[in-house]
Amino acid sequence: MTVRVGVIGTGFGARVVAPVFAATDGCAVLDVVSARDASAVRALCARDDVDVISVHSPPMLHRAHVDAAIDAGHAVLCDKPFGLNAGDAAHMAQRAEDAGVVGLVNFEFRHDPMRQYLKDTLESGALGVVDAVVWTHVSSGSRVPMRPYGWLFDRASGGGWLGAWGSHALDALRWWFGPLFVDAAQLTTTIASRPDRDGSPHACDADDTLRVWLRTEAGAWVAITSTFAAEESEVPRLVIGASEAVAEVVGNRRVEIRRSDGTNIEWRAPEGDRSADPHLAPMRAWTVAVRDAVRTGVVAPGMPTFTDGLAVAHTIDAIRAASAARPSSGGHGGEESLPPDGVDPAVVE
Repeated sequence: MTVRVGVIGTGFGARVVAPVFAATDGCAVLDVVSARDASAVRALCARDDVDVISVHSPPMLHRAHVDAAIDAGHAVLCDKPFGLNAGDAAHMAQRAEDAGVVGLVNFEFRHDPMRQYLKDTLESGALGVVDAVVWTHVSSGSRVPMRPYGWLFDRASGGGWLGAWGSHALDALRWWFGPLFVDAAQLTTTIASRPDRDGSPHACDADDTLRVWLRTEAGAWVAITSTFAAEESEVPRLVIGASEAVAEVVGNRRVEIRRSDGTNIEWRAPEGDRSADPHLAPMRAWTVAVRDAVRTGVVAPGMPTFTDGLAVAHTIDAIRAASAARPSSGGHGGEESLPPDGVDPAVVE
């Protein structure tokens, strides 16, 4: 059976998703339509020769587009962040469950070789009991060159770095460690105004920088610091401290596991395609899994579903609430830069 794919979205959907599906054995892309063209979206979803609708519209349109696909009885792959908030996510998850259709969320980085290696290593017990996780990701991606204003910088449209990058990070942490609890958060907008493609300035109110403090169900603490509005990009680093070893991930391609007795293990990602776009390699593996799920109606263990999208949406809502409740530091450092004591933890699952 050839899985026939309809793609909504002429940005990431047209640039990455459609070509990867088209190159996947057993898949055919029937059409790619603009997320802003409501009539084209309706026509695509109404086709009876479509097996799965791949939704890559801005988050404020996810609910309407997922509803249209489910109304027509199609399987759905929806991009992240999964809707505007947990309310949207819960609605979409319930619709898919009630309709009995396959509902998947595009957390394709679960198929990144490094993240799979860490998953296997953690499950093997080789690190022991995890105590602490520190994830740092500093990027100039929206600043050098200056990225034009669009929905990504508009909070009401579902913009923000927390949804764009943070949703992938939160999904990975949940996948590795289980349920997450939010202790404190700070979301900020470094670049307050951006020109659109015609040069007209627009105020930005979506976060481009985040600091988040979490805990796992087992009691390990997690600190995330990330921005995509830096002057220079730095090599991303993820450090996992545990009772038997420390694992450090450098640049998403090299993992070093160090023990106190001096024995070290180094793992490097397969060379493969070192494309400048990090989405391509995991998307190629992910589309195969999506194809098989749509063919059989059976979602393999570990595939990110609407349930996972909902859990991450709850986490994102809790992070936003914690940031909104945080006293302003007035732009100064000192004690205000630390997670405050006495913050009621928000369970997200």
